[in-house]
Amino acid sequence: MNIRVIVVTIAMLYGSLVVNAQNGWQQKVKSELPLMGHRNWIVIVDSAYPLQSSPGVETIDTDADHLAVLDYVLNELRNSKHVRPLVHTDKELQFVPESEAPGVTRFREELKTHLGGQTADAELHQFLIDRLGETGKSFHVLILKTRMVIPYTSVFLQLDCKYWSAESEAKLREAMKAAGQ
Repeated sequence: MNIRVIVVTIAMLYGSLVVNAQNGWQQKVKSELPLMGHRNWIVIVDSAYPLQSSPGVETIDTDADHLAVLDYVLNELRNSKHVRPLVHTDKELQFVPESEAPGVTRFREELKTHLGGQTADAELHQFLIDRLGETGKSFHVLILKTRMVIPYTSVFLQLDCKYWSAESEAKLREAMKAAGQ
C-alpha cells in the first residue's frame, strides 16, 4: 500500500472521530434539554475548568470552539418551549488584562455579540462553582468543556421556566398568602 494512501486514510479516520466527538456533545444537549427544567444548568467552560464531583454534575469535553458551543446551546434554548437561560459570567473577566491573557479583549466584545442582547450578570467565579456543586446535589448540571485557553471565560446558563415568569410566581404567592395559604 502506498504511504500517501495510508496518510489520507488516517487523516480521514481522525476527521471522522473529531466530527463524532462534536456530534456527541451536540446530541447530548439535544437529548437532555427536553428533560431539563428550571433549576438545571448548562455551562460552557474553558479548558482549565475543574472536573466537579457532585453527583448531578456531568462534564463533557466538546473539543470545540468556546463561542461555537455557546451559540449552539443558546440556539437550542431559543427553540425550546419550556426553558430560557439566565446568563451568569465570571466577574473576574472584566479585570483580566490583555497583557496577561492575549485575546481577552476580543473575547469580551465577541461574547456580547454572541449573547445577542441577553443580559448577563457577573458573579465571582468561585461563587458560581460552589453554586453548581450545591445544585448538583439535587439537580442536573451539564458542563461543556471547550478548547478555550483564556481564563474566566465561563458562561453559566441557569435554566428558568420560559412560560412562567418570576412576576407570575410572585403574584401567585401573594394570592396564596392573601387566601391564608
